[in-house]
Amino acid sequence: MAMSFDPFSQLDRIAQSVFDTSHQPRVMPVDLFREGDKYLLNADLPGVDPGSIDVDVDGHLLTIRAQRSAASRENSRWLLQERPFGAYLRQFTIGEDVEADGISASYDNGVLSVIIPIAERAKPRKIVVESSRHSGAKEVTA
Repeated sequence: MAMSFDPFSQLDRIAQSVFDTSHQPRVMPVDLFREGDKYLLNADLPGVDPGSIDVDVDGHLLTIRAQRSAASRENSRWLLQERPFGAYLRQFTIGEDVEADGISASYDNGVLSVIIPIAERAKPRKIVVESSRHSGAKEVTA
């Protein structure tokens, strides 16, 4: 009895075992930028149930968790299944310049948006510089 060997199926099987992260949280792609007096974080979470999304702050750690369930097709034979499912996790260290109590989040069209306001104490402010030489005062932005 001759056995056939398909190197591509073997390679695929090896790759799946090496790169299988189904037991580990998946990473979500994120954009993070500052706009005016707030930071904006946008995370791609397509197909995630909004009820499974958890955003919390503990000290200086902002954590985002979400869950995407596998499609259940009981009477179907899968031909291809590439859309990832499972747990998603992302953590960020936030600084002293953030107003943690003012953080808000919304989920729309598969994108989680987190607004992180900058604390009043961290915003630029005008400081009056007085001089004994000149009788007037000069404003300087700090």
